[in-house]
Amino acid sequence: MKNIVEVQGLKKRYKDFQAVRGIDLEVGEGEIFGFLGPNGAGKSTTINMLSTIIKPSEGTANINGFDIVNEKNKVRASIGLIFQESTLDEKLTANENLMLHCKFYGVPKEKREERVKEVLEIVDLENKRSNIVDTFSGGMKRRLEIARGLLHYPRVLFLDEPTVGLDPQTRNHIWEYILRLKQKAGITIFLTTHYMDEAEICDRVAVMDHGELIALDTPDQLKTNVGGDIIEIETEDNRAAAALLENKYEAEVKEAEGSLTFQVEKGSEFLVQFVREFDIPIKTVNLRRPTLNDVFLSLTGREIREETVSAKDKMKSRFRRGGA
Repeated sequence: MKNIVEVQGLKKRYKDFQAVRGIDLEVGEGEIFGFLGPNGAGKSTTINMLSTIIKPSEGTANINGFDIVNEKNKVRASIGLIFQESTLDEKLTANENLMLHCKFYGVPKEKREERVKEVLEIVDLENKRSNIVDTFSGGMKRRLEIARGLLHYPRVLFLDEPTVGLDPQTRNHIWEYILRLKQKAGITIFLTTHYMDEAEICDRVAVMDHGELIALDTPDQLKTNVGGDIIEIETEDNRAAAALLENKYEAEVKEAEGSLTFQVEKGSEFLVQFVREFDIPIKTVNLRRPTLNDVFLSLTGREIREETVSAKDKMKSRFRRGGA
């Protein structure tokens, strides 16, 4: 598989704050590649560097064979970009938004009508073409932004938290359109997310925290690397229970949100005897296979939490750090 994105030693500093600490990665043509990590991990800053919005402090990267610093215009012609926040002109119609974008990207006049019709069909908005965007729901606006990002036939589509703030049903619909897009156009999709189910869809996932890549593999392999089954318990005395688990069962125990988690082989067999003989009263117990959240917990000692940040706080954070 030919690489469409190549990154070596990419860094971004803001005075004494290091937002991205040296990233190396490659993304193949037609791949769905995910950045998984909490808000503030450096995901959006990386996307902004790769899409030429901000300049790296160090390192190099090529998109579709073009250097992100020295060949910005060629890089921009090769990519589509969907931001976290809407950038549509809501006073215009869907058609006017798309036609304006065609002009910006130099789509030939004779092809604009065909391109607009094509991308609206992909996201099921062809019957809303003449409607003012201000009347659209959040999910419809996001679909229109995806359509806009496809107008110039990009080789790579960057999606920065593409479904943040949307309800679960709308999020599922958006992903149906994204997967349909990959199948129909063969576009490479590079996305950032902190939603586990979205990361599961990716061909490969890079786990990012505090500006660094701490793991990179397929979702299945990342979960396999965690180990055996996961047992999650809540007891009447979690501190004493953790000490007992570590001493008696030689378990590596992690605590999050009032529960203790540890890994065992053949969890269903282990659990019956464990519940019967454990000395501290157990309030709840759960046995499951590892998830990507367990991967992150294993790597960092904490879970990825969905953070609710006010718009004002987001702007302050971006001003200080240059992106999440």
